Amino acid sequence: MKTRKLEEILVERGLVREPDIARLLDSERARGQPLGTLLVQQGLITEEDLLEALSEQFGLPYWRKLEEAGIERLPVSKVPIAFYRQQKVFPIVCTDRGVKVAVSDPLNLQPLDDLAVFLGAPVEPVLSSERELMAAINRFFDRETGSTEQVMQDLEGEDLGAIADEIEETDDLLDLASEAPVIRLMNSILTQAVRARASDIHIEPFERELKVRYRIDGLLYNRLTPPRRLQAAISSRIKVMANLNIAERRLPQDGRIRIRVGENDVDIRVSVVPTAYGERIVLRLLDKTSVLLGLEEIGMAEATYGKYSRLIKRSNGIILVTGPTGSGKTTTLYGTLNKINAPELNIITIEDPIEYQLGGIGQIQVNPRIDLTFANGLRSILRQDPDIIMVGEIRDRETAEIAIQASLTGHLVFSTLHTNDAAGAVTRLLDMGVEAFLVSSSVLAIIAQRLVRVICRECREAYRPDLSLVKEIGLDRSSEAAFDGSFYRGKGCTACLQTGYRGRSGIYELLVIDDNIRGLIMSGADSNVIRRKAIEQGMTTLFRDGVDKIVKGITTVDEVLRVTQE
Repeated sequence: MKTRKLEEILVERGLVREPDIARLLDSERARGQPLGTLLVQQGLITEEDLLEALSEQFGLPYWRKLEEAGIERLPVSKVPIAFYRQQKVFPIVCTDRGVKVAVSDPLNLQPLDDLAVFLGAPVEPVLSSERELMAAINRFFDRETGSTEQVMQDLEGEDLGAIADEIEETDDLLDLASEAPVIRLMNSILTQAVRARASDIHIEPFERELKVRYRIDGLLYNRLTPPRRLQAAISSRIKVMANLNIAERRLPQDGRIRIRVGENDVDIRVSVVPTAYGERIVLRLLDKTSVLLGLEEIGMAEATYGKYSRLIKRSNGIILVTGPTGSGKTTTLYGTLNKINAPELNIITIEDPIEYQLGGIGQIQVNPRIDLTFANGLRSILRQDPDIIMVGEIRDRETAEIAIQASLTGHLVFSTLHTNDAAGAVTRLLDMGVEAFLVSSSVLAIIAQRLVRVICRECREAYRPDLSLVKEIGLDRSSEAAFDGSFYRGKGCTACLQTGYRGRSGIYELLVIDDNIRGLIMSGADSNVIRRKAIEQGMTTLFRDGVDKIVKGITTVDEVLRVTQE
């Protein structure tokens, strides 16, 4: 049977027009590129449209989802993972008649012949997307590498004296199944942390034990207890990866590690501090391949989002984001800058550290060793003709006053403060020594925030709360329109690691500095007076925003009470 042309199938399906194909093939972009790739790149068809058309063209079944079944009884893991990734093929299903092999390119037949010889069975290709194929490869080799508990068993009886000298760097941790045991243990700890969406890894030595804990969705969980004698070897391995001084055990050290785990590029900030029982290590994980949340996705209520969206379009003034460490302030600021970023604006930031690279925005990393502080960096930024400035944190009077002067001379300034609520930011600035008239005339708004864990969608269930609990959180008549008498909670499942929660969302309170609030600031009113006045004028507090998310089934009562401490 004669193979039909891809363009014929696409036109017949009504996915693209012949003039569009002709125009695309005549363009400069078409040089040496397959037609299907060009059409997807130009947004004329989706990747799924292309795969369905290729499936019809070559007579291959198209599998949207790949689940490995029965291939454990074949020597699949004996073939290097690099072969599967480079050739974009992988055995998926083993049957009595042969092996179904997923491919992303139906014309790449040579690897199939090689696999048939190695596996000792006939192979049958099936078509799948490259993304789904790579995910299946990583899932299989992740399981084959073994859990940290399995790796731990290999450590018994090992000579760990020269572990640091045996380390070799690699691009991908999943390639390290045959490396030295302590190296494999550390790789397994990092790999599983990335898979579990952990933001931090804590390695903590105590008198009789060594603990490894992951911070997932803001809370720490015990994950592993390696033998105490491995503490020095694990510490040395991390130091080598971070280019730190292995011999120095008396002083704190900071470093960085870059790794790949499957498709994930991960940047790790390393902090080592000496304690009574050895060096305590905290690894902060930042997934460079994760999508930066937009301002619309961080959990702001519609009314708060509307007010905030209008404020960030102002041409001058200061907008402050407040909250404790780990409350999502940086994510809010990055989402804000992405929303207002435009070719006609010059946006410059000074940060410690730079967590995400933002396209079209100049970002400066604080470096106290060379006296590049927030204050000094901010002075230099003002000579760069900026329209919008983002200061990672206002820590002292000098930085605060320079930021205020910048806002009064026609710049829009964003920054963060560590305070418990929005009104507390005013008191904090005054305590730094900033004059009240400068605060009242420059600050446009203060937004306070916290992060609450989101109920897992896979195991969410409704339940009827006690009436006393409903009254305790202040559900009044105004809330009953949305409240049907049911709350929600997560039962716990494999998707959420039996916690009942998966992911986090923000709760917010937005204090807009209007004439009434300015008058209170000028009169020296404390934060409680300012807060009460703002609530009278309609400000939604952190707690009330949390209650609204409880009613909507986003989070639980326990979570809101935990983060707001009310």
